[in-house]
Amino acid sequence: MDTNQIRVSDRLGVCFAIELPPVSGVETFASICVHSRWISCILGRVLVTYNFKIVIPSPMNLSENEAYAFLESLFPGGMKDPALIAKLCPEGWEKSSLFACYHPSPRVRYEEHLKWSRNFKRLGLSRQMKQEEPRENAQNPADEPEPSFEEYLLRNPTAQAVISPQVAINEPAELLGLCLWDIFSNNHEVIAADGRIVDLGSFRGSAGVISDFYESLPAPEDADRRYAGGCGYMDFYMGTCWLGKRADLTPIYQFIFRRLKALGANWSYAFPRLHLIDFGPREEDPSTSYDPSAAIQKEAERIAKVAEVTEMRLKLDREVQSAKRKARIQAPPATVTSYQAVYGKFPIGWPPDIYPEASQI
Repeated sequence: MDTNQIRVSDRLGVCFAIELPPVSGVETFASICVHSRWISCILGRVLVTYNFKIVIPSPMNLSENEAYAFLESLFPGGMKDPALIAKLCPEGWEKSSLFACYHPSPRVRYEEHLKWSRNFKRLGLSRQMKQEEPRENAQNPADEPEPSFEEYLLRNPTAQAVISPQVAINEPAELLGLCLWDIFSNNHEVIAADGRIVDLGSFRGSAGVISDFYESLPAPEDADRRYAGGCGYMDFYMGTCWLGKRADLTPIYQFIFRRLKALGANWSYAFPRLHLIDFGPREEDPSTSYDPSAAIQKEAERIAKVAEVTEMRLKLDREVQSAKRKARIQAPPATVTSYQAVYGKFPIGWPPDIYPEASQI
């Protein structure tokens, strides 16, 4: 795949980022940051990407308008329908356990602060200081003492949340949208009753579609007019990875799967993994003169690069197989257990296949 193909693919909605969500609900987002899996990474001519996907119209997929209509049939009154919110939170939003997703306790906020701080330090702040010229009496961020819980509260006092009737509708509706992203996107697939895939697009594209649906906007006629509502795709991008650890989201997942089952739809699970995309060598300028010695050197470099990329792919495959073996003996993700509770079986794709992938054969 050359550079031009990459640009075209990006306009079609490819997500070029290392976006590896937690496996089996064990790793937190903070621990993912430690592994540098949240950062777009280009190593020379090689792009590291998570579950590379190009959105191309296919007879196996619902059209964009059909996919949007599917969401409308899933929630006929929209995501902000008071009757829908009452089913999600029969005891009321403020008394619901899901309320903690948007209003975490001071202790949870403090623990999240520590995770973020520790992982940002590990991700490169200390390395950045080492690369710069050392300044006199400069303190390495990694050596800074962590605040105590009491110190954190003094710096970040907890304000009493004012929950208006509209907020009591918007927050659970937004949480529903984030859970929709976890099921419809993230490389999982919702399969309509006729066997076609309800493809909302790439990570970014599906977040935009959910954003439009959240705002009760009509189905867009073209991609350029998307995300025109009061929120935007970033409000739903990556689903619940930001707040999914604050509460048990199983009730919402089960709620969605019950509605999917009522429509005769099904769901398949995709195990997260990383991929390498090789851009290939740069094209030579035909106007330059030919140098035999330089050509021999470039050929040797090309062969070495091919070997390096091949080894990197094999290493990634081995890591994926190891992760799959661990996942098979751990508790399944909340999306999988919710599907099982509703459909009475595991979804396609779970437990993950531990056999070698194509690049290892």
